[in-house]
Amino acid sequence: MANPDFAGREYPATAPYSVGREKLREFASAVGAAHPAHHDLVAARGLGYPDLVAPPTFAVVVAQRAEAQYVQDPAAGIDFSRVVHADEKFAHHRPIVAGDELVTVLHVDSVTERAGIAMVTTRCEIFATGDGVDDGAREPVATVSSSLVIRGEDS
Repeated sequence: MANPDFAGREYPATAPYSVGREKLREFASAVGAAHPAHHDLVAARGLGYPDLVAPPTFAVVVAQRAEAQYVQDPAAGIDFSRVVHADEKFAHHRPIVAGDELVTVLHVDSVTERAGIAMVTTRCEIFATGDGVDDGAREPVATVSSSLVIRGEDS
């Protein structure tokens, strides 16, 4: 079962994730996001964006990389074969665009257990670094909050 001692833990920032145009196009196609700003550079720039714009749910790609630090930590006690994704919320501070260099800081907000089922809530704070961001600074881009239900052995 999930280790309750992990509640309140903050993981270090991930290595930068480079957002590429083709990744954005592939993701947009996979989720049925047909807006031209996700696929066509001229259309995106015509709308005032510096490059292709990610669909809002693209933030999950970046967040899951950070969540892997927790899920794959043996001391956390997460048996991913027993995990059900219960909820996911996105709060965007600005759009994700191709060319962004994103780092994510993972927070384990809560770990609770009831009747042999554990509920884990995580929060990923996604920041832009690199060009256009002051030296060493991090520009807030998005917050992704997730709730996981981990079924017990008898569930």
